[in-house]
Amino acid sequence: MRPYAALAIAVCLAPAAAVFEDDAFHIDFHYALLGQPKHEATFFQKPYAASKASLLYTVSENGTIGAVNPKDGALVWRSAPGSSRTGHLRAGEEQDTIVSALEDRITAWSASDGRIVWQTSVGGAIAEDLEILEQEDGISNNDIKDAIVLVSRGVNGVKRLDGQTGRAKWTFEDTSGDIPFQVSSSPTTIYYISLHSPLLGGGSKLRITSLSPITGKKLDSYTLNSEGEVYTKENILFAGANTAAPIIAWTDKAHKVLKVNVIGTKGVSSFHTPSSESIECITLHAPKKVNSLPHFLVEYQTATGHSAEVYHVDLKKSAVSQAYKLPLLKGKGTFATSTSDANVYFTRITTEEVMVVSSVSHGVLGKWSVTGSPALAGAHPIHGVSEVVVKGTSASAARSAVLFSNGQWALIRNNEIAWTRPEFLSGTVAAVWAQLPEEESLALQLEEEHHQDVISAYINRVRRHLRDLAHVPAWLQSLPNRVLGSVAGKTDETTIGGIQHDTFGFHKLVIAATDTGYLFALDVGSKGKLIWSTNLRQFLPGVTGFRPSLKAFRGFIEIKDASLTQPLLINSTTGSQVSPKYAHDLSPLALEEETLITYQLTGGQLEGFLGVEISSQPVWTFAPSAGERIISYTSRPAKDPVASIGKVLGDRRVLYKYLNPNIVLVTAIAEVGHRASIYLLDSVSGQLLHTASHYGVDVSRPIPSTISEHWFTYSFTLDSTSSSQSRGYHLVVSELYESPLPDDRGPLGASANSSTVQPKGESVKPYVLSQSFQIPEEISHMAVTQTRQGITSRELLVTLPSSNSIIGIPRGVIDPRRPVGRDPTAQEQSEGLVRYTPMIMFDPKWHLNHKYELVGIRDVITSESGVESTSLVFAFGLDIFGTRVAPSFAFDVLGKGFNKIQMLLTVAALFIGVLFVAPLVRRKQINSLWTVPQ
Repeated sequence: MRPYAALAIAVCLAPAAAVFEDDAFHIDFHYALLGQPKHEATFFQKPYAASKASLLYTVSENGTIGAVNPKDGALVWRSAPGSSRTGHLRAGEEQDTIVSALEDRITAWSASDGRIVWQTSVGGAIAEDLEILEQEDGISNNDIKDAIVLVSRGVNGVKRLDGQTGRAKWTFEDTSGDIPFQVSSSPTTIYYISLHSPLLGGGSKLRITSLSPITGKKLDSYTLNSEGEVYTKENILFAGANTAAPIIAWTDKAHKVLKVNVIGTKGVSSFHTPSSESIECITLHAPKKVNSLPHFLVEYQTATGHSAEVYHVDLKKSAVSQAYKLPLLKGKGTFATSTSDANVYFTRITTEEVMVVSSVSHGVLGKWSVTGSPALAGAHPIHGVSEVVVKGTSASAARSAVLFSNGQWALIRNNEIAWTRPEFLSGTVAAVWAQLPEEESLALQLEEEHHQDVISAYINRVRRHLRDLAHVPAWLQSLPNRVLGSVAGKTDETTIGGIQHDTFGFHKLVIAATDTGYLFALDVGSKGKLIWSTNLRQFLPGVTGFRPSLKAFRGFIEIKDASLTQPLLINSTTGSQVSPKYAHDLSPLALEEETLITYQLTGGQLEGFLGVEISSQPVWTFAPSAGERIISYTSRPAKDPVASIGKVLGDRRVLYKYLNPNIVLVTAIAEVGHRASIYLLDSVSGQLLHTASHYGVDVSRPIPSTISEHWFTYSFTLDSTSSSQSRGYHLVVSELYESPLPDDRGPLGASANSSTVQPKGESVKPYVLSQSFQIPEEISHMAVTQTRQGITSRELLVTLPSSNSIIGIPRGVIDPRRPVGRDPTAQEQSEGLVRYTPMIMFDPKWHLNHKYELVGIRDVITSESGVESTSLVFAFGLDIFGTRVAPSFAFDVLGKGFNKIQMLLTVAALFIGVLFVAPLVRRKQINSLWTVPQ
């Protein structure tokens, strides 16, 4: 029996290879993203002192820390995204570590490979600022420089952390009630800057507290008169930097006067800002090295252009003076600071050119005209960092890492765009599949003809065919290329407005939205080619934290968000806004997916509403058991084709599937008792069809679930602290049948009709067959593959956050009908069933992402392709990933290794052979007729 069992296992697992070796890196694509870089936390730095080249380090707006190779834009290393959008990143000079601060975590990283050197917490407080202590003071470690951390919330103050261990050497606590702002240092003193609010209001004063770097004790404290000008932290332009003369600068609300103070002195210098145009934004750029010249640049942005002024600090007099001005240029641009030894250089970056000047004088050291890139069309620089090479009195080379207004992060090397990274794709929170234009047009016309009378439909069809005749010449002209391409093994592809269309339907659009307000379209069949992108903030200026929902119509995307008063309509092929009047004129049948029931969680209860809109009166309301709260619900996909209404057994009998298109799976938890409950509802009537409860569950961890055809599955984590059992991860799979008996349709089998709106009690409930499996990793999300007809075996796609992977589990592996405690019979083996084992080990061949590392995946969506064997997969979150899978092998598509030329030569040889042999056979047949039998 065991050889048969082994054979059955081999048959079950054979189709489980997620990606073939020759398909890897060809049928899939991956955007390994960081997020849009923060200006103050982005810099060039050598990973170690002896290195000949620098890396580009950053912490993004979403809290991801990483390093990028400036040569080609490849990701060197990165950390998992944090929950903070106020991250800080600093590096000491000639150090092989960098230090980050996110929320309450302070971490030292190996600059070359991202390994954690040490990590510490500031006791639930928030790290408001971070600096590296560059000077030697007798207690500094010579290997790794110490870090100075400013903390707030709870206990405000400053901590000095040992650079080698992360332990606190001393702590200064501020009990004044001031608002901590920033920490800075000079070669001899640490400065703690806070906002002091007078009792009578009228703004805030800037309080400067001097601390001893050795003991952390308070040396001095004074305030700068900034009342009426500084109200919040946003009013301060710049503070600190590890320079010989750290400064603090601010301006009034109207941006008319710039005020600068050399930290450690009480004098304030005032300067009038340019008055030619109204200033919209002021940014101060200063070097951060201790030995750099005390020079800085103030950038002014207006509605139509930008300019700058360079200032010098007199170290002896502690006075600030204006050195020179850089003229106003039309269009948007930005500036970046770089240093070489003690010299300071400023790089001016616009869409047309890059220019380098010295901080000493306004003479241009280098200037390059920038060659444009299609990825940056129509965009302008927001902020950047730069490195320059100066020989004598000229700059021989310059490279700048610049964030552009369309969310692209690019590196400009002299006069060329070396690379771009679409960091605006990070933080994707919603995605939907959209049809290509030709498919949309034909499907819409067929739907219109379907709902017309016979004569009108016939006339429309004739007109459509006449219009198609206009494309015949172009089709005939492309026919030779198509034939040659087919022989050479290339797929038939045509370009429609930048979008690829192919016979197999692998080219399909995904429309996705990010939490920062970007909406974009990718062609999954062209390795994730970016078709278009748009910023939704143009419709909602000032709004942050988008959580939109997307719905695909024929030709456009409907976007709903809490910040939108009415749905926003976007053309799915161009990204332009669609008039609401156009959408109003469309028939409801133009929807990609028709919705029968809409759900809403209200007051801990799930409500069902008839139709696509939430009305005032729900059709039904479901409340879980006492003490439980609903955390999620999953409904069966609207497009979920079923090839067979029953499962054929080994003895040729049939188990009839319970195929209710209106089922919804509700997950509820109870903190008390560590209980997770699963409820299966009929979404039309609200009737409870099935329930299951699990105890000892870690309810703080995800409990993902999914439904497809006649089965559903979910996963949970056991809590080792609530019971004697060890911590583990479980996967539960349940199948629904009309009856437990083969060839039986259940209580409603003999009924002429039935109603789900008015169900007949227990008679409509399915027979549920469940099985539980222990799995080695936690699952965060689930999805199921989709095909056109539902003939291909489905595959369960699960996201594994601990290994940054997505795997496809074959249905046969998690079949709840696997025999328990015995080997399968011969008939069960013919069904592909193998003996039940409580533990499922994830086969490396199941990994869809093979060598890719998928970080921060939020969800996975699937769609059918143009062939039955293949399903398209798209995963999104911090990273973007797409591929296609064939759970039952690509039985309807020739493989890449198939030799079409050899096939044609064989057919031609056979044809020629037939031409020669046919006369011989004919002559033999004629001769046989004239031969007299002996």
